[in-house]
Amino acid sequence: MAADSRAAQPVLRVGAPMWSHPQWPGRILPAGSKEGLAHYASWCNAVEGNTTFYAVPSDANVQRWREQAPPEFRFCFKLPKLITHDRKLRNAEDDLTSFLSTLEPLQDRCGPLLIQLPPSFAAGDLAALVNFLSCLSPQWQWAVEVRNLDFFPGGSAERLLNDALADHGANRVLLDSRPLFAGPRRTPGEVEAFDNKPRLPIRPVATGVSPVVRFIGQTDLDANVFHWDQWLHKIAGWLADGLEPYFFAHTPDNIDAPVLNRSFHAAVSELVGDLTPLPMPVTPANQMDLFEAD
Repeated sequence: MAADSRAAQPVLRVGAPMWSHPQWPGRILPAGSKEGLAHYASWCNAVEGNTTFYAVPSDANVQRWREQAPPEFRFCFKLPKLITHDRKLRNAEDDLTSFLSTLEPLQDRCGPLLIQLPPSFAAGDLAALVNFLSCLSPQWQWAVEVRNLDFFPGGSAERLLNDALADHGANRVLLDSRPLFAGPRRTPGEVEAFDNKPRLPIRPVATGVSPVVRFIGQTDLDANVFHWDQWLHKIAGWLADGLEPYFFAHTPDNIDAPVLNRSFHAAVSELVGDLTPLPMPVTPANQMDLFEAD
């Protein structure tokens, strides 16, 4: 899918950081579900592809994912850590070519590929990012996530980064962990998230046609509604401008992340009346009573 593609009807992509979870069958998905991706795709119209950060998938897996996901579904795969963390985008041309070749059967079902950079990637590395962006194929969409304070409000390179992304048509990943850190620290998942998730400033800027928001919420689903109010209006504005944003809502345990994402989509649809609807979810009996999902 070309980076400048636009939908005639507004489309908001929402999704969890995975399409399979050991506690979803019988709760989110039908009990004994063996088709995690196919059933997940009835809940959300996108997913973060975190598994590719750790290993390049096999050709067989890529083909199976294509068969299970509907044509309108979008994968946002992370580039392998070999490229982003080990090589820090330097001398990675062959690795990137190999990775894209593997994903080629899914190209028309991919949203922005996620270039998640480590906290050590700072202003002094910006030239490496610009060089990397200049070599990227326009046949794919791209999104960059930085975690060094140099690139945030008050940092020395925020404007330089945003200008570089805009010049190359790349999207900026906007990580919002404020809801997480405003919440309790009781469960093991909450404690782990507090210890490991970044706590960074945020400026909601769109540098490409598909801005990506990663919303790190709380275990209590209802508590997240207060924290995403600003995002509702920002995303409604992006949609009005013809953009196609992505919103990935996480929770510390992600047990009900698909429900949370549907709730956010429903809230945006109250502001954007012609928003493309999500599919009807395949659910266990009475699942939709868990939370007002759509």
